[in-house]
Amino acid sequence: MTQVALTTAYVVGGINLGVGLYGAWLWWYVLDKRLFGVGVRVAQVACAVQAVVAGVVYLSGEHVDGNLYYLYAVLPVIVGFVAEQFRILSAQSILDARGFEDAQAVGALPEVEQQSVVVAILRRETGIMTLACLVIVFLCWRVTITL
Repeated sequence: MTQVALTTAYVVGGINLGVGLYGAWLWWYVLDKRLFGVGVRVAQVACAVQAVVAGVVYLSGEHVDGNLYYLYAVLPVIVGFVAEQFRILSAQSILDARGFEDAQAVGALPEVEQQSVVVAILRRETGIMTLACLVIVFLCWRVTITL
């Protein structure tokens, strides 16, 4: 069973590494691709699968030495959840930083300035989710060395 957990950690880490590097590339070049959002969701599902595998390992009675494995296997789900909360708040933080009360205030701006606000929001969201993916890669690496 630990071999399944190890393989799962490698797969989850690989998925998050790919999505994280792609997100870093998009963030650096200020691009927006829908494929990144799909990749983030796939990575989040993979993290949930890893947490389920950890639960199965625990319930199977094949306990891993120490409890760090279980912590590192479940933390990616928590990291993903917290990152989603920050992503949701990112739009409001951009609006606040630019002195807008709400999104309707942005609608009164010329189109070029509206685009500037939208790009800033998308870039911040991409950065947050990219960072989350790269943190999850580290956690998956920790899973592999605790097994």
